[in-house]
Amino acid sequence: MVLVISPTQIRRIIEHWQRSGTAYSDLADAIRIAVIDGRIPLGARIPAERVLSSELEISRNTVTTAYRLLRETGYLESRQGAGSFVTIPPDKSRQARSFSWQAASADGDIDFTTATLSAPEPMLVEATWEAAARLGRHTRTAGYDMVGIPALREALADRMTRQGLPTTPDQIMVTAGAQHAWHLLLQHLSRPHDRILLDSPTYPAVLDSIRALRRRTVPVGMSATGWDVDLLDKAIRQTKPAMAYLMPDFHNPTGAVMPRYIRTAIADAARISGTFLVIDETLRDLSLDDTALPAPMSTYGAPNWAITIGSLSKTCWGGLRLGWLRAAPSVISALVGLRGSTDAGNPIITQLIACMLLEKFDELVSQRTAMLTKNRQGLAEALEKHLPGCSFTMPAGGLSLWVDLGARVSSRLALAAPQHGVQLLAGPRFGGEGTLENRTRLPFVHDPATAEEGVRRIAAALRDITPQPAASMVWGTGVMAS
Repeated sequence: MVLVISPTQIRRIIEHWQRSGTAYSDLADAIRIAVIDGRIPLGARIPAERVLSSELEISRNTVTTAYRLLRETGYLESRQGAGSFVTIPPDKSRQARSFSWQAASADGDIDFTTATLSAPEPMLVEATWEAAARLGRHTRTAGYDMVGIPALREALADRMTRQGLPTTPDQIMVTAGAQHAWHLLLQHLSRPHDRILLDSPTYPAVLDSIRALRRRTVPVGMSATGWDVDLLDKAIRQTKPAMAYLMPDFHNPTGAVMPRYIRTAIADAARISGTFLVIDETLRDLSLDDTALPAPMSTYGAPNWAITIGSLSKTCWGGLRLGWLRAAPSVISALVGLRGSTDAGNPIITQLIACMLLEKFDELVSQRTAMLTKNRQGLAEALEKHLPGCSFTMPAGGLSLWVDLGARVSSRLALAAPQHGVQLLAGPRFGGEGTLENRTRLPFVHDPATAEEGVRRIAAALRDITPQPAASMVWGTGVMAS
């Protein structure tokens, strides 16, 4: 089933589309930019010319000419009797697929490709020593564990319960990171060619798993202020995806927090359509402004339709490779059987380290958020100083800034940046093929001095690919929203 975009939604998406140029050119540019940004999903059907002209209160000839321009440039495909559908030029699709989720960093490069922190020392070393002292209790067993040692499952269940999501240990499965949990769920809850709904932008590795398992994405664009509840609700009800992947708390990469009313609407739509909601909470603990988060999204709607995944990779260290999922015991039993064919389970020592860290987790989170708050401010000031033409919304938590470069140069910038000693990801890695070319994600995981040097190098790379005088460049407003 094709996602249909209503005239009202189009008007809201391309608000303030009229500039000083020709009306049909302005309209075509506004629609094209919305497609590139991911706000209008690829494959969606947009309104007929007559209907859109009435909604925008402009002549039909203006819309007809704009649609013809979009078709000529590869952003629209019209089919006799079926309507007009959003597409992307083939050269941009190939370009979008050319970037790995993580660039290979050279010595001395400043790496903005990964939103993760270095290990918390000395806390991690102390936890490792304590875990080693407890390892003897497990050495008399075979050491193969597919679901998680009881102590860790109990600790995770207790923490979720305290956060407002009542959980028992038999609802917990320990995995080799949140990405491993997502991959297992994709295999169990969907089949090849099933539809998987997700935000645009979203976490790149999630997209990689969907494509590797031959599922079809249903990307729903996010605006500068967050989720469009009407668009999400319509996408779920019309396409009836098998699964939906959402990160409602400090969304990666935008940092947005989903309001309660949207959580309720999505949960209701998912229940009606029979869609499993997979809620990624890996960043939920990283609140930098004492933001009062809504209740965990798995508490909204029918509990059997919501599955939560989490990880220590973002709050602690990616090198632990330890994550988990919360689901009905029947789902966990099925996943254990599925997992047995691909891996031998969870390392015991890593789980014991996680138990030690969870005993001091509030202290760990306090240290991390204090450091991230300073890093976030340092990165924001560096952008204002060296890239005044960019814009972003300061997130209340999470690990990154979702930066609007002010021009559709993201892929070219990602290619040029390593020549200046900095690594970053192009915007298309976070969305559909060829979209989000005006965006890049900049994690605030570096100290302020390193971040400023990294941004200075990005600015130098940007000058390389836009050699014309700065006054003639197509930039954003340069205003930082708080």
